[in-house]
Amino acid sequence: MGFRSLRVINDDRVAPGGGFPTHSHRDMEILSYVLEGALAHKDSMGTGSVIHPGEIQMMRAGTGVAHSEFNHSKTDPVHFLQIWIVPAERGLPPAYGQQAFDQAAARRDFALLASHDGRDGSLRLHQDVDLRMALLGPGANRQMPMRPGRHAWVQMALGSASVNGLPLGEGDGAAVSDEAKIELSGRDEAGEAEVLLFDLA
Repeated sequence: MGFRSLRVINDDRVAPGGGFPTHSHRDMEILSYVLEGALAHKDSMGTGSVIHPGEIQMMRAGTGVAHSEFNHSKTDPVHFLQIWIVPAERGLPPAYGQQAFDQAAARRDFALLASHDGRDGSLRLHQDVDLRMALLGPGANRQMPMRPGRHAWVQMALGSASVNGLPLGEGDGAAVSDEAKIELSGRDEAGEAEVLLFDLA
């Protein structure tokens, strides 16, 4: 908990019909990323939505937002990551965004899910963070250069892969500093791995 501006990644599994009743947040950029099932969201901004795998949601709590999250299904579990990022400023107006991302791009290279400037159709975060996702088949490789003074957090959302030669399993994370690049390698004995890569100031 607490690496650079990345405050926390909650790895949540919710039983059918279960969830989190209405509660409040302030001054936080909150991303929800569904791995399995469907997550129903409601908030005090009047937003109601359902988030599925292949989509990402951002809620800027800013001056204060109350929201609830429930498993949308009465029969199937939901597995999702909720990511909190500390914003560069306090007291921002609340905001909401949700969109699908390019899974084909994630299989070729990286898909950009969120960024500080909202480029390439990504969700805009009020913090110097770029969030990318890669889908790695067995033996696949990805590389991302690290700019001087930058740091990275690698989260193994599903499956397993190696990060700069270090094997990580599902649910593992790695903090990376003082490296020239991030190299991801799919493990031959594993199926497809789903990897989140945070590029942090």
